[in-house]
Amino acid sequence: MKKKFWIFALMLLFPFCMQAQVVVDNPEETDEDDVELVDEDEEDDEDIDDADNIDDEEDADDEEDIDDEEDDVISDEDIVVINDDDDNKDDDLEIDVPEGLTFEVDSLLDLYHTQHFLQPDSSCNMPNINPEYTKEEFMERLKRLPTAIEMPWNEVVQKFIDRYSGRLRRSVAVMLGTQNFFMPIFEQALETYGLPLELKYLPVIESALNPKAVSRVGATGLWQFMLTTGKQYGLEVNSLVDERRDPIKSSYAAARYLRDLYKIFRDWHLVIAAYNCGPENINKAVHRAGGEKDYWQIYPYLPAETRGYVPAFIAANYIMNYYCEHNICPLLTDLPAKTDTVIVNRDIHFEQIAEVIGIDINQLAELNPQYRRQIINGNNKPMAVRLPMNYVGPFIDNLDSIYTHRADELLTKRLEVAVNEAQPTYTPTRKTYSRSKSKRYSKSKRTSKSKRSRYTKSKSRKKSSSAGRSVTVRKGDTLSSIAKRNHTTVAALKKKNGIRGNNIRAGKKLRVK
Repeated sequence: MKKKFWIFALMLLFPFCMQAQVVVDNPEETDEDDVELVDEDEEDDEDIDDADNIDDEEDADDEEDIDDEEDDVISDEDIVVINDDDDNKDDDLEIDVPEGLTFEVDSLLDLYHTQHFLQPDSSCNMPNINPEYTKEEFMERLKRLPTAIEMPWNEVVQKFIDRYSGRLRRSVAVMLGTQNFFMPIFEQALETYGLPLELKYLPVIESALNPKAVSRVGATGLWQFMLTTGKQYGLEVNSLVDERRDPIKSSYAAARYLRDLYKIFRDWHLVIAAYNCGPENINKAVHRAGGEKDYWQIYPYLPAETRGYVPAFIAANYIMNYYCEHNICPLLTDLPAKTDTVIVNRDIHFEQIAEVIGIDINQLAELNPQYRRQIINGNNKPMAVRLPMNYVGPFIDNLDSIYTHRADELLTKRLEVAVNEAQPTYTPTRKTYSRSKSKRYSKSKRTSKSKRSRYTKSKSRKKSSSAGRSVTVRKGDTLSSIAKRNHTTVAALKKKNGIRGNNIRAGKKLRVK
């Protein structure tokens, strides 16, 4: 009964929608820099909803089983436990799940390319059931993968294969459709630097192929660059631009970073681990393991999340190639029109472009994810805006109109402001007392009022005597010295006396008040 319920529930939990980003240019390569720091992601604990429609008569153990079997729901227990054969729980090894495996599929479904260019495959009639296979079958499939990087099987790798083919199967279906947008970019970047092409699946475990993904520690984009590492590899990050979110530029930066890590470790498993936790942590683990330079030998000395990172990478390579064997139907991809870039040298808001040439502003934002506030800051330096090919001509033809359209409304940074030079005036605050106060306070009030009256009269006399006051310029005087003596400013003196330059004649009278 329970099994039938979950078969039905899994069928209901298989919606189809998705997004993607199109880009075609090769970026300009920047100078090659060595790096010492890398993305340091932490686990992302996410809450899950309680299982629905659970029979009241089922006990607590049954409810936990249902939660564990729920399809594609991110559990708040993002830990993989490897049990020893002796059933001693004290010896069980806990591994944190890489944060990319905890991103919910709903964040992918909100993306523009998912909603407009992905759709379910109506011809795929495979049952939504994950078949069981033997250890030998998994080993044989991993062996057949055409990779330069070693893809071994072990119990840890199997745990992540089960996770992808089980609770994350819905995310896998979405990523299989999305990869048609991003994998050509990844492959070109990796090929440029002579790296194994199977590294293209790193963004699967880093960001679940979501270019807008941001980790709990601030790692951003498809390749989850930390701010420092991104800048070291030429990615510009400021208040208006974050090139870590640019699929092309970030892919080439990631390829250069992986190449540099390989120069250090000469082992791809160590390189992949260093991409996650940083080369310093790998070096520490190597020393603690007595100089061993095999990932699986330094395994116990690695950070908790990194212990699951290489196994997750192997599992990602497996599931992205053998999804059919697990009855996962990929979304169909309707690739959009090609894109091209146009350089601008003035600030432009996305709304100016969208309203003048008629492009969907969401599509424009999708094609230019590096602009954080929908402003292309061409005033700083020439900047590129990516457009579908059929909008490039209208953009160029109407560029002047785009620059001026609602510019005062959308681009509100002022070039010049006037300073208020008026002298501030202060009005003393009048104190009030309740009627319940004693007589001595009344007497004090009358005395205070008398003093305040004398003070006000004295102040008004000074004010009236100084109104319209003038001084005679003495030999050796300057505007600055006169302003200082009379508690005013040079600008105020010039304004009151109609002086344009800085020269004044002795004997001339100047208004100072």
